[in-house]
Amino acid sequence: MSVVVQDPQLMAVNPPLVQGARDLHDLTDQISSVVEAKVYETPLKYWITLTFTGSIVLLLGAMLTYLVNTGIGVWGNNRPVGWAWDITNFVFWIGIGHAGTLISAILFLFRQKWRTSINRSAEAMTLFAVMCAGIFPLFHTGRPWRAFYWLFPIPNTDLNIWQNFRSPLIWDVFAVTTYFTVSLLFWFTGLVPDLASLRDRATSKIRQVVFGILSLGWRGSARHWRHYEQAYLILAGISTPLVLSVHSVVSFDFATSVIPGWHTTIFPPYFVAGAIFSGFACVMTLLLIARWTLNLQNLITIKHLDNMNKIILVTGSVVGYAYCTEFFIAWYSGSIYERFTFLNRAFGPYWWAAWSMYSCNVFIPQLYWFKKMRTNLWVMFIISITTNIGMWFERFVIIATSLTRDFLPSSWGYFHPTWVDICTFIGTIGLFLTLFLLFARFLPMIAMSEVKGVASQEKHTFAGQVEGSVSHR
Repeated sequence: MSVVVQDPQLMAVNPPLVQGARDLHDLTDQISSVVEAKVYETPLKYWITLTFTGSIVLLLGAMLTYLVNTGIGVWGNNRPVGWAWDITNFVFWIGIGHAGTLISAILFLFRQKWRTSINRSAEAMTLFAVMCAGIFPLFHTGRPWRAFYWLFPIPNTDLNIWQNFRSPLIWDVFAVTTYFTVSLLFWFTGLVPDLASLRDRATSKIRQVVFGILSLGWRGSARHWRHYEQAYLILAGISTPLVLSVHSVVSFDFATSVIPGWHTTIFPPYFVAGAIFSGFACVMTLLLIARWTLNLQNLITIKHLDNMNKIILVTGSVVGYAYCTEFFIAWYSGSIYERFTFLNRAFGPYWWAAWSMYSCNVFIPQLYWFKKMRTNLWVMFIISITTNIGMWFERFVIIATSLTRDFLPSSWGYFHPTWVDICTFIGTIGLFLTLFLLFARFLPMIAMSEVKGVASQEKHTFAGQVEGSVSHR
């Protein structure tokens, strides 16, 4: 019995989300084959890509070792730019991780079927992005083995020193760790049925033991499925407000200050929209790479990518609206400091960064109004890259333009990144891509049970459409 009815006319109007599968067992074989493949059966282009990203991870290790041995003076932080690439990269990576929760939780609650082939990749991306984000505030403490525990609410009866709970940085710790914990539970819960499938298909004792432990005794009974669906729904409900809360709390790092350009109430929704925008663009980049290196064209289809591009278009337009609102409020406020800050942002020494931000985040995504652009793989890849470049520039512009021009002209300065700044950031990109490639190779990056449900539903839908079209004729 076929899973999808191959009627060219119907498929042209409403292309299926799952292609090239003869039956449900064939779907299991397609997804599991990536994990079960021998080393020599894995495509050569995958190993080349992994070798390249792994070499960048070595660069990150060297930079962090050098930083700890020498001190954070090797970064370009100065007066008045006490925050520079470290906080820029922290906010950037936290924003990248937002699309995972959005795709997994919110689209699940709205019963969007097109999320099934991409949700697990997005969930894993969330975890890896938060790991990369945590590197920067941790090493900014200088000696993390002595200072990191002061970020946690640990009472100290000897010195009577407590954490400053009025500090937005402490709020970040609570928000980010909560987000990471819930995202990890959500990701692992969805993996359990598929890990059990890999356990039952395992041909080696080691695989049987490892997947047997990770699958938590799953047997696919009605009782197991009922508890699984209840737990997944509860975690989705818990995760949904985190999409709004986590990056809102991160925006408080700036909004609760009195620095012109930061002290504004638009930051929480503005940061959330930008996080979803950059997160979806990063998911697009990763899916296109995985789709090419692991030959997943039948499971990650153009329809999935087209729907994601529509969300990128919407959120990019929202970000553009936020930019216009910022300039309007700066003018309407009547504050000479706010007006100067935004004029300096657009025409001051960092004009090149500001206009790169406007071009990448607002102007270029408007190409997605045209379906030919939304379905062209090269256009998708280029726009996903430029979007993340633009969102990095957004965080840099917010920080640099407000700090380099203080209230007193005598304290004005300019930030120049050092080679350690640049190499550390490049290293986190390598770490992020390496973790994702390892995940895609050794764990099922597509939810088998969810894709099967979509395929079965499409089978009956297309069969009904074919029967209706035949009877009409």
